[in-house]
Amino acid sequence: MKTVGVDLAAEPAKTAVATVAWEHGTATVQELRLGATDPDVVNAVAAADRTGIDAPFGWPDAFVDFVGAHHRLEYSRERALSSRAGRLPLVRRLTDRVVHAGTGIVPLSVSADLIAHVALRCAGLLAELDAVGVDVDRVDGTVVEVYPAAALQGWGLPFKGYKSAKNREARAASVAALERALPGLRLGGFRDLCVASDDAFDAVVAGLVARAAALGRTVRPDAAQRAVAVREGWIHLPLCGIRELL
Repeated sequence: MKTVGVDLAAEPAKTAVATVAWEHGTATVQELRLGATDPDVVNAVAAADRTGIDAPFGWPDAFVDFVGAHHRLEYSRERALSSRAGRLPLVRRLTDRVVHAGTGIVPLSVSADLIAHVALRCAGLLAELDAVGVDVDRVDGTVVEVYPAAALQGWGLPFKGYKSAKNREARAASVAALERALPGLRLGGFRDLCVASDDAFDAVVAGLVARAAALGRTVRPDAAQRAVAVREGWIHLPLCGIRELL
């Protein structure tokens, strides 16, 4: 089996793509690229059995409805928009609330934080993948939405402090912890890149979560949640221990 992990950014410079081969009890990183363009991502995903992308696949239903109504000049006083609590349904998807309840981690809001450009790029990528025949169902598709920090937390690994270029020492510790937790992981010549770049490291983690999804070992929405998740997207959190990936 081959999985791909994508740490998507608004521009190629900080976009990383990892390809992981799973065979004979090992997980070998065959390729790890930083600076990936849309064609790079599409080509890697099309060649994989399952892919994890660290980016929101959709927007909150309430946000979409609100913006549409506002655009049509339809004003409503039903929402208490003067408070953060009143705006919460507009900025948190169902899957964001599920992740928060299960992990204590609050995912960035696709409609109110710093990832709007990432989400727009992701929407374009999903369209490109659909055009080449990749299943882009936002719950059960070949590509799944992942959240590396929450996955690391679930596996009992360091999930804070490794972000940004200045945190190289913390990132080196995170890479070493991942290698200890998953003895079959073979980073090879890409280990230094994982230490140098949190984007590269997250891409590898996304590829591991893709393996959990392929094994059917991620949190899935129930019937009522799925009706919303097919529009908003659904973050796949691993249900298995990390060694079970092998």
